[in-house]
Amino acid sequence: MNDPTDFFVHFSVIDDPRGDRGKTHILYEILFIATCTMACGGDGFTDMELFGHAKEDWLRKYLELPGGIPSHDTFGRVFSMIDPKAFTECFINWAQALHIATRGEVIALDGKTIRHSFDTATGKNALHLVSAWASENGLALGHVRVDDKSNEIKAIPKLLEMIDVRGRIITTDAMGCQKEIAKKIIEKKGDYLFCLKGNHESLHEEVKYFFNEAKEASFEDVEHSCFESVEKDHGRIEIRRVWVVEDNAIKWLEKEDQWPGLKSIAAIESERRIGGKTSVETRYFISSLAGRANKLASAAREHWAIENSLHYVLDVTFNEDASRIRKDHAPENLATLRKIVINLIKKQKNSKASIRSRLKKAAWDNSYLETLLVS
Repeated sequence: MNDPTDFFVHFSVIDDPRGDRGKTHILYEILFIATCTMACGGDGFTDMELFGHAKEDWLRKYLELPGGIPSHDTFGRVFSMIDPKAFTECFINWAQALHIATRGEVIALDGKTIRHSFDTATGKNALHLVSAWASENGLALGHVRVDDKSNEIKAIPKLLEMIDVRGRIITTDAMGCQKEIAKKIIEKKGDYLFCLKGNHESLHEEVKYFFNEAKEASFEDVEHSCFESVEKDHGRIEIRRVWVVEDNAIKWLEKEDQWPGLKSIAAIESERRIGGKTSVETRYFISSLAGRANKLASAAREHWAIENSLHYVLDVTFNEDASRIRKDHAPENLATLRKIVINLIKKQKNSKASIRSRLKKAAWDNSYLETLLVS
């Protein structure tokens, strides 16, 4: 049988964890039905079985189904047994084949906990993943699990090792602002933009003091670039001001333990005016970029796309936080499957409909579901 999509070619190498005895369903077909179910708005093993029965005639256009439609218990057992590392590696390889990378694109790294994936009875903690999001193409590039006795600092280098960052700008929150992570990015020919906070209190205070003094003196004798943008929306006004200092002006930062590739520091001030009230917040950054202020401003802003376009969608559209699937590897494998479906939908660039609307359309229209899978 021909694979119905190039996507499934990448997943054909996954080892079937089941023994041969009593195995009546083909692993590839189980994955296919599960993917279609989520692409139509389903979110669990019972939904996979219901979808299979409802769409059996359509599924038989592509699948052999020697044992008929798998039961929800079969779906649950298979997803709890599949090696999550192998499944994730297949996903990353497929995502990078799908991703049309461009130089200077922002790849945002951020962590997310699947809140109800914990199991009190077995002492299993909630699953926490660090994901990579390609801002320009709006695609999930991969994720790695944060071990129970570890943190994102150790997980991020593993993720960077798995994805191509050449010519791209890697952004993280303050947790990822680490010298070893900067070193890994530079070694892989990428650039970084890190937000400074309390985890590097001394450096944060030094950069903050420098910019406060420079602004007080109107940046006299300090070579810099600046950028300002104004946005108005429904009675809200937001003004962003960005100052970037590089080259000789940051020689005072050069020490024996210098950050790898460090070329600039930046201050980004956000002034919000809502209903007569004004609030101002200033964030400070270090970067290996030597570009203009507008470039760093854009990269800093694009970082938040991982929250709005990935994590929000996973929670609100795919109900990830509400999922109570907890057995063995199932939570991690379903987290991978959700990102697979997001990419399948996001790669359809000719639609302006929301992801929720496209999930509904896939459920109602077999031809549209086929378009998601094969184009």
